Amino acid sequence: MKSIIVDKATELFLNLGFKSVTMDEIATAMGISKKTIYTHFATKSLLVEEVAYNAFHTISQGIFEIQAHEENPILEMYEVKRFVMTFLKDEKSSPQYQLQKFYPKIFRDLKQKQFGFMQSCIKENLRKGIEQHLFRASIDIDFIARIYFHGMMATKDRDLFPLQQFSMNELTDYYLEYHLRGIATEKGLKQLDQLTQK
Repeated sequence: MKSIIVDKATELFLNLGFKSVTMDEIATAMGISKKTIYTHFATKSLLVEEVAYNAFHTISQGIFEIQAHEENPILEMYEVKRFVMTFLKDEKSSPQYQLQKFYPKIFRDLKQKQFGFMQSCIKENLRKGIEQHLFRASIDIDFIARIYFHGMMATKDRDLFPLQQFSMNELTDYYLEYHLRGIATEKGLKQLDQLTQK
């Protein structure tokens, strides 16, 4: 029952937002009593935390699988983007921003986990790109990996990038292209141009 509650809560939170969905609404959507949910999660914060970590685990696994099968590091970045956007429902409810605003401790802990995971993934992607002569050999891998993470986090800031002005899909595309153009060789730029023209 616990995993079923987490699955339904994940669906509702990602569609409507962590703040706006109540325990009553989760119970109603599942056709169970609120008491049943509280048997597994004493507070809404505990449920939000479980959903956030569960989503992080699912996304991490999906990214690992993409990295294991995709040889081209430029295409890999776009495949990862597509997978994450699909899982997070195009971030319509701004989950990261809502966590930061309403559940700051969960956000801080999750951000630390995301940073460690993303550093590993991005560094591997950069190394692969250098080996294939798609990224410049002169780039500082550690620096670029850190800048990439913090830039990606900034795109989720609704004060900086209001959803009325930018869709999350557009923002991620803009940021990916910005990142890749900054590190690509001539060969890499040709591949990127082919990909973005599609």
